[in-house]
Amino acid sequence: MAVETFPPSEPAEPPRRPLWRRWWVRVLAALALLAAIGGGVFWFVFIRDLPSVDALKAYEPPLPTHVRGIDGTPIQSYARERRVELSYNEYPPLLVRAFLAAEDKSFFEHGGVDYPGLAGAVIDYAKKFGSGRRARGGSTITQQVAKNLLIGDAYSPTRKIKEAILAYKIEDTLTKPQILELYLNQIALGRNAFGVEAAAHAYFDKELDELTLGQMAYLALLPKGPANYDPVRHSDRALERRAYVLREMLSNNFITRAQYDAAMAEPLGTVLRRTPKYAQVGGYFVEEVRRQLIKRYGEKAESGPNSVYDGGLWVRTSLDTRLQDLAAEALRDGLIRFEGGRGWSGPIRHEDIEDGNWQQVLLNTNIGLDYRDWRAGIVTAKTSGEATIGFANGRTGTLPRSFAQMPRRGTAATAFSALKVGDIIAVSPAGEQFQLRSIPRISGGFVVEEPATGRVLAMQGGFDARLQAFNRATQAERQPGSTIKPIVYSAALNSGMTPASIIVDGPFCVDQGAGLGTKCFRNFGNSAGAGPHTMRWGIEQSRNLMTVRTASTVGMKNVVATIKQMGIGDFPPYLAYALGAGETTVGQMVNAYAILANNGRGGDPSLIDFAQDRHGKVIWPENWRACDRCNAADYDGKPMPRPVSRQRQVLDAMTAYQMVHITEGVIQRGTATGLRDLNRPMFGKTGTNNGPTDVWFVGGTPQFVGGLYIGYDTPRSLGGYAQGGTIAVPIFRQFAEKAYEGLEKLPFRAAPGIRMVRIDRASGRPVYGTFPTGDDPKPAVIWEAFKPESEPRRRARRAAAAEAPATPTGPARPAPPRDSDFLQREGGIY
Repeated sequence: MAVETFPPSEPAEPPRRPLWRRWWVRVLAALALLAAIGGGVFWFVFIRDLPSVDALKAYEPPLPTHVRGIDGTPIQSYARERRVELSYNEYPPLLVRAFLAAEDKSFFEHGGVDYPGLAGAVIDYAKKFGSGRRARGGSTITQQVAKNLLIGDAYSPTRKIKEAILAYKIEDTLTKPQILELYLNQIALGRNAFGVEAAAHAYFDKELDELTLGQMAYLALLPKGPANYDPVRHSDRALERRAYVLREMLSNNFITRAQYDAAMAEPLGTVLRRTPKYAQVGGYFVEEVRRQLIKRYGEKAESGPNSVYDGGLWVRTSLDTRLQDLAAEALRDGLIRFEGGRGWSGPIRHEDIEDGNWQQVLLNTNIGLDYRDWRAGIVTAKTSGEATIGFANGRTGTLPRSFAQMPRRGTAATAFSALKVGDIIAVSPAGEQFQLRSIPRISGGFVVEEPATGRVLAMQGGFDARLQAFNRATQAERQPGSTIKPIVYSAALNSGMTPASIIVDGPFCVDQGAGLGTKCFRNFGNSAGAGPHTMRWGIEQSRNLMTVRTASTVGMKNVVATIKQMGIGDFPPYLAYALGAGETTVGQMVNAYAILANNGRGGDPSLIDFAQDRHGKVIWPENWRACDRCNAADYDGKPMPRPVSRQRQVLDAMTAYQMVHITEGVIQRGTATGLRDLNRPMFGKTGTNNGPTDVWFVGGTPQFVGGLYIGYDTPRSLGGYAQGGTIAVPIFRQFAEKAYEGLEKLPFRAAPGIRMVRIDRASGRPVYGTFPTGDDPKPAVIWEAFKPESEPRRRARRAAAAEAPATPTGPARPAPPRDSDFLQREGGIY
């Protein structure tokens, strides 16, 4: 039987494996996972907290606050970081090349990171890891901008990676010149200088365009570490590094061989300490301005965008440097006169000198003097016959024993025998040698204010702001003594009394209550009462008994309310406060008198006219408005523009004028006659408090009012002879003689409604037929200021004053002169 055969079947194909089981897929997946994890870790570690680069577009570096005087002249700046912000085009091209040669030669070619430099930095970091030594940087200028402005200076590889990431972003956001501008404006270069312009002043006391190539190269080396290349301590190291910068500039064709050779031959040429940018003027004034700005805007950037030390404010003050110098000189001369003959007050300070480095010791104290030719110096050596004195500029001088023979105060020893090495003292030139001077222990304050605006024009708060930072013009609260009396009598005038009111100058006692007995007041010097007199006479002669009697009649509640209203102080209603027992400052007293001189208008005194932020917007005072057409070149025929006034009516205008008119008599025949021969309308009042511990004078003219006191910081007696008229008035006179030179002799303007009436000066009764004369300071008849319906009344019949008709026996008699005729001839009374 035949067998059927079949062809062999093809082998079955093995089943296809899933794609995910293939090895290469697994490898790729693992790599992708690792990349994702790595990317996540990288994002979490390096990118997550990176700051926005967009902030650099609006970046505003910390800038100092600049202060100007009344005429716009710069007088001071407040800064912890000295910086001047410039645009890129303002930097000299050669200086830019110096920084590129020192820091980043390929800056204009790379995209933010220099890979060869970065690789070298990584290798150097690995070599020095664990050694405690710091690896070299390798950062481009763009990376340094990222570090300095965005992420800080923490030393770690993490920071380097963040720098690189930010550098790419910065390069995409800003142009190369913008990056360089940020870098050159903010880089720290030592000596509290941030930015290249500030460093030029700090190291060379020059503007950028005045620097030599060698000096530019020195500034360019400082980013590597200013302390490492200090020109005093490490001058050799600085010269070596400067040579490297110059070689790099030459090799990159930034300079020629001739320029290189000339720069290499230059000395470093740095200064020990830069010359102050502003003259030492208005120390107490500008310090008070600083306090006010800090109170309003804060110190640092954390306080807000307009902080004093970072906000870059421009401040216009009311400081008149001429008046400031005159006030300071007058006060200091007066303090020295008072202490003349009392002996040497001792050293300003004592400092230990180590390793002979006396100059740095003296510079660190920041002690200086700007009084006449006096200088502050430190005793560096002493023998039996002379002492060697060192000064801040590095020079020395000789103080012979014979020029320091005044007694040491409180001892029988001479000042020379009391000197020690390390004493910081005051001296003045005496030929080629120096003479010892004594800083007065007594002090005081002096303020000058413009009544029409309330602007403080000058302020001196002691002998020297660098020796005594405490400002006695605004911070020392003292008893004003009799200078308070015009304010007390102003309350009386407001209550219906007149300058001609009769007040008894006689014994006055008050019962103080159960168990406290009776308090009897007395006049200065315990002089007996003089009987009934006019209010005017009581103020001119400063009679205490008349003052307390008036205050008692008016009511002390009314008196202290007026005192508070005038900004002097908030006192309890006790009679002693009518004689100046309450404490106030000389600044507050001057402001009160300025209100009187301005017909009762005023407010808080101001030192700051206006303040602008770094963009020029006026931020102080609030709601400030410019004066339209005030700066017009010529009259345009329209009404006269008037600046915005922020003053208010503090005191009745007629009361204020009456008190000014009365206190003009203090100058003519009262306690301040030392000012009479200045021959100009002037009012004022002296003050002497219990002890006496302080002596005062406050007064002035329509142009400006000034006031001062002198006394010891810890109150003690000045001596029984001390009075405001004998000590304070001469100080004000010295100031006024020069301050009023060339100023028009303006009378005080009477308030609307005031009636000028002729009265007998002694009795206060009206006078007819006789007119005051201007030559006699003590005339029998004077013009007195009265409010409407308060003046003394005529008692004789009107017919008696009329012109008698002609008679058969004689011609008609002329009518007696009338007040209105006199006023017309004199041009009116203002």
